[in-house]
Amino acid sequence: MNKNFKISVITVTKNSEKFLEENINSLKDQTYKNFEHIIIDGKSTDGTVDIIKKHKDKIDYWVSEPDKGLYDAMNKGIEVCTGDIIGILNSDDIYFSDALKFVNHYFSEKENLDFLFGTVEKHKLMHGYYPEKIKWTFGFYTTHSVGFFIKKSSQIKIGFYDTRYKYSADYDLFYRMIVKNKMNGVATKKNEIFGKFRQGGLSSRIKYLDFLKENNKIRINNGQNPLFVYIIFVLRLLRNFKNLFK
Repeated sequence: MNKNFKISVITVTKNSEKFLEENINSLKDQTYKNFEHIIIDGKSTDGTVDIIKKHKDKIDYWVSEPDKGLYDAMNKGIEVCTGDIIGILNSDDIYFSDALKFVNHYFSEKENLDFLFGTVEKHKLMHGYYPEKIKWTFGFYTTHSVGFFIKKSSQIKIGFYDTRYKYSADYDLFYRMIVKNKMNGVATKKNEIFGKFRQGGLSSRIKYLDFLKENNKIRINNGQNPLFVYIIFVLRLLRNFKNLFK
């Protein structure tokens, strides 16, 4: 029997006027209604705040102030949210109408569930959860924005996003969640698609070498063998050599 969990959706914005209205409306159109939408804006200078004010009746909490980056803003959202379950929806991404219904169903059916990865449309359909891959690749889950939901009590247990990491604090959080705390997570069925992850966000603007270097720090700081980490580093450099010049 489905329970009626309150779901907190956190959206971080910074000069996001191009897609933010579509983001907000994708929540308005949800078939599951017990949720709150929290928007943390990093003092935008375009029309973002005007869009937020226009839709303030659909937004449960918002603030526009300087922050220390994407993950600092996410932490602010976690601090103020009041739901039982937390999801992240980047400002240029959208949920499909049944996304939160699927989330509530899985957490209702599986009492000991800590987190959930939903199927997401990205450059292709992203589906599944493969924890055995986490020590060497990002390809163990679907997406962070759109696809990831975590029980708030589990989030409190593992802590906030580590703002020492500029590009991949989500990977660090997942490592602590899956490897260190051995939390229980599942993937949705392939046809239970949560939404669309739009290309062109932060990840597309990162220099590949900077991305790999930060991944090394995260793995080593989480106790991986440095020799193993640097073997993976060299192999990925060789495999993606052309990306070093982007």
